[in-house]
Amino acid sequence: MRFTFVIFVLLLVGCSSKKIKDVSYIRASNSAISDTPRMNVFVPRNTKAKPQPVLIFVHGGNWNSGRKGTYDLLGRNFAKKGVVTIIPDYTLSPDADYDAMTKQIAAVIQWAKDSVSKYKGNPNEIFITGHSAGGHLGALAVMNPKYGIDSAAISGIILNDAAGLDMKHYLQENPPTATDDYLTTWTKQPDNWQQASPIYFVDKNTPPFLIYVGDKTYTSIKIANNRFVDALHPYQPNVTPIHLNKKHVPMVGGH
Repeated sequence: MRFTFVIFVLLLVGCSSKKIKDVSYIRASNSAISDTPRMNVFVPRNTKAKPQPVLIFVHGGNWNSGRKGTYDLLGRNFAKKGVVTIIPDYTLSPDADYDAMTKQIAAVIQWAKDSVSKYKGNPNEIFITGHSAGGHLGALAVMNPKYGIDSAAISGIILNDAAGLDMKHYLQENPPTATDDYLTTWTKQPDNWQQASPIYFVDKNTPPFLIYVGDKTYTSIKIANNRFVDALHPYQPNVTPIHLNKKHVPMVGGH
């Protein structure tokens, strides 16, 4: 599959990189958040005229923690391999629920489609990845049509020990409380839980997936990933999760 080929062949090449800090992706007039989140863009330093692939990395943190600056090394490493890498902040719970967060990630994707060519990126070769909650938000922004992203415009989605792929199933068994701000993040409404779950939006137009799962990760993540792969297989029968002998947090470091 070309998707997998692109990701791993990129590891064979290298160059230096530069960081463009705190790029705006949301118009302040369109946001209810006074301190609008921004993103860092990591750009390969090379003389190639050909536009480079684009990777959007969404950080995790249980939907209520995390920041883009933690992942500068990841951004620089991908850029050195010839990938324009975008790492956004997004408004965290309890100042936003999952829907507001996902709208922001969709805005990042739209920004990439409209503007990444200014940074040597190819707007027709955009990949989405995320760890934990970030995997959920990235997948949901692409897969749930309410967020306005043309799934055909996304070259692939890479899940790194993603949480939240079937929040309806999880929250039916573990109703949200104030712990970890889950009541704010998910609300009490089962209809919202389904809208928040990428598994319910798998179809023939879903972009190709590459899925990593930690052998020592949380049971809830293993269950949700298994359910998601089962739902995906009628459309992408060759997808097999790649298992790494890691706990949840170290998974963000990859191999």
